[in-house]
Amino acid sequence: MSTPYEAVEPRLPHHRVDGAPGLPPLILGPSLGTSLAVWDPQVPALARGHRVIRWDLPGHGGSPASLLPEDGTVEDLARAVLALADALGAERFAYAGISLGGAVGTWLAIHHPERVTALAIVCSSADFGDPDRWRERAGLVRAKGTGPVADTAAGRWFTPDFGGAPAVSALVDDLRAADPEAYATLCDALAAFDVRADLPRITAPTLVVAGRGDPATPVADARVLADGIPGASLTEVAHAAHLAGVERPAPVLAALLQHFATEPAADDGARHTEGMAVRRAVLGDAHVDRAIARTTAFTAPFQDLITRYAWGEIWTRPGLSRGTRSCITLTALVAHGHLDELAMHVRAARHNGLTREEIQEVLLQSAVYCGVPAANAAFAVANRVLEEEQEEE
Repeated sequence: MSTPYEAVEPRLPHHRVDGAPGLPPLILGPSLGTSLAVWDPQVPALARGHRVIRWDLPGHGGSPASLLPEDGTVEDLARAVLALADALGAERFAYAGISLGGAVGTWLAIHHPERVTALAIVCSSADFGDPDRWRERAGLVRAKGTGPVADTAAGRWFTPDFGGAPAVSALVDDLRAADPEAYATLCDALAAFDVRADLPRITAPTLVVAGRGDPATPVADARVLADGIPGASLTEVAHAAHLAGVERPAPVLAALLQHFATEPAADDGARHTEGMAVRRAVLGDAHVDRAIARTTAFTAPFQDLITRYAWGEIWTRPGLSRGTRSCITLTALVAHGHLDELAMHVRAARHNGLTREEIQEVLLQSAVYCGVPAANAAFAVANRVLEEEQEEE
C-alpha cells in the first residue's frame, strides 16, 4: 500500500488518499458531524485493492465551511466530489458513503451513472424523514452551536452497549469542532433531499448496509433503497446503530470487500505496483533492492511474475493477516526443504510481527507434520537468521 497523504486545496474538499496509485479508485463519504476518520476501521483493508479517497464535508475535519454555498444542497456536495475525482484523475470510481455521504453517492449514481462503477450506501436513506425536524436542528445549531447536538450524538450513533468505547469521544469531538453554520446548512440540505422516485435510474451494482439498531436511518429506510434500486442487495448488521462501521467494523468491512470485489480486476501494471509495495513491506527494502540489482534479461520475467501474482495477488488479499500468511509460508518451505527461501521468510516473519517464540512454535508444529529431519534443518536456518538479527540490534 502506498504512503497515505492528505491534501487541502481551497476549491476542493480536504481529502486523504491511501493505496497504490494504479489501483481502481474508491471514494468514501462521511456522515454529518463526522470527519473522514469515521472510515478508519475499513481503510487498511480496502486500500489493499483500491486507491481509497476520503473527503471531509464542508466545515468538518479539514474542509473549509466556504466550500458550501449559503443554500447548499446534496447536489452541491456531489459536484464537489466530482471536482475532487477530476483533480485526482479518477474518471470512473466506486463510491461508498455513510448517511449524508451515502446520499451524495446516491445522487451521483442517479445523475452521473457513467462515473460510478459500484455503489455502497451505508446507514442512509432516499429521504431523511420529517423536514421540519432537520430545520429545527439547523436552527438550534445556528443559535447555540454544535454543543447541544454533540451532547446527544452518542445516543444516535451507537447502541447503549458501545457508548463508552474509546472511539466515541473522538467522533463526538469532531462534531463539536464542526463549523455551526456549515452543519446547519447541511441539515437544511438533508431536509430537502428526496430521491425515492429516482432510485430505478441507478444502474451501478449497489449494496445497502443498515444497522438494526439505527434510530436515525432505520432498517425500513434501507429497504426502501434496496427495493427501489434495480438488483441492489441489503446487509443488516446486528448490534449496530447509525455508525455501524465504527461499532461493528468487521461485518461492514466484509460486506464492502465482497461487494467491491465484483469490479474488474486491476491491470498488470497496478498489480505490479501494489505487489512491489507489499514485497518491500514484508521482505524489507534492502532485500528487494538486492534482488532487483541481480535481475537479468533472463530472470526479469520471473521477477515480474512473482511481484504481480505472489505479492500483488496473494499477499495483498484481506482474508488473512500478514503474520498468519508468514506462518503458512514457513510451514510450506519447511515441508519442501527450501532452506534459502526459508531464511528469507524467517526475516519476513519478523517484519510481519511474529516473535521468536512464535517462529519456534511454527517449526515445532512442522516437526510433527513435515518430519523431524526437515524441522531439524529448518531450526538450524532459523537460529542462524535470528542470531544475525540479534547482532544487528
